[in-house]
Amino acid sequence: MRTDQTNGLTTKPHYPILDGLRGVAAIIVLTFHLAEPLATGHLDIIVNHGYLAVDFFFLLSGFVIGYAYDDRWHQMTVGNFFKRRIERLQPMVVLGMTLGAIGFYFTDSTLWPLIHTVPVWKMILVMLIGYTILPVPDRLDIRGWEEMHPLNSVGWSLFFEYVANILYAIWIRKFSKTALSILVGIAALALAHLAITNGDVSGGWTLNVAQVRIGLTRTMYPFFAGLLLSRIAKPTLIKNAFLWCSLLVAIVLYMPRIGGAESVWMNGVYESFCIIIVFPLIVYFGASGVMQTQIENRICKFLGDISYPLYLVHYPLVYFYVAWISNHKGITIVQAWPYALLILAGAIVLAYAALKWYDEPVRKWLRKKLA
Repeated sequence: MRTDQTNGLTTKPHYPILDGLRGVAAIIVLTFHLAEPLATGHLDIIVNHGYLAVDFFFLLSGFVIGYAYDDRWHQMTVGNFFKRRIERLQPMVVLGMTLGAIGFYFTDSTLWPLIHTVPVWKMILVMLIGYTILPVPDRLDIRGWEEMHPLNSVGWSLFFEYVANILYAIWIRKFSKTALSILVGIAALALAHLAITNGDVSGGWTLNVAQVRIGLTRTMYPFFAGLLLSRIAKPTLIKNAFLWCSLLVAIVLYMPRIGGAESVWMNGVYESFCIIIVFPLIVYFGASGVMQTQIENRICKFLGDISYPLYLVHYPLVYFYVAWISNHKGITIVQAWPYALLILAGAIVLAYAALKWYDEPVRKWLRKKLA
């Protein structure tokens, strides 16, 4: 460990395999968003469970927050905690919303025919609100997709990430293991009920009662299960953990829909099992893994470094791709895959450029300013 001179806190070693798994999940999210417009509905999306990566991110976040901060509260205030979270999360939020605003009018299509009628002042207002990650009401839904962040759809999960961080800092960090276990158990039941009755956990990106309930339910179990795991897990040494955990993440997220329209509960059972049981096991195995080669270490570092920038910058590019498909009815996957591959590669390059030329310098500057 070393001391962070800006705040006096010791900087703990990372879990490199967990960093790498976050990158794997971020890439799968991108492939999900590229496959989504080619489907007719939930039942036939090729990357069918890609949205569960968000639930995996929440669990990873809870684990990392607990590991990083649980034993530091004797030397850190709630205000200092939020300064560190803002420094970590907000720069890429701002860039992601800005990219969404820059590309907004260029994604006019048959899917969003009224984009060109949105006044510039309104788009700028939505962008500025987006910088705060606060959700916008329906009257500011300038794209018409019922999104709380219509310039960059993925902002909804960052909003709930902040909600979980606030609950942790002001209240739940004080819970004993027993109290936290009870909370996690209740949250697991709520998650299973949501998944089984709805057929899946997809949702959370609209500012209304039903969707906010989905967002909170999707956040509460995985985030605080990750926190509990960080407190009770005693990692062992597992070889090839990155390989096996990556394969397991891919299998879970690429799994076709379970059951059909007449048996939606079956898919709900599958998703409940994955989020409640499989994801904590993956995080435990990842935290227990040992790096065996320098190549594996470099891969995990690269994937971990780009994971958050990739998540925040990819959707403004996806809007262009979705608009193109909308304007060319009947496009098949065979015709679309070269363009999808171009978006995938472009998003990774953009994420890496954003990391090196924007995120790291801005975070360094903020760290000094907020110290």
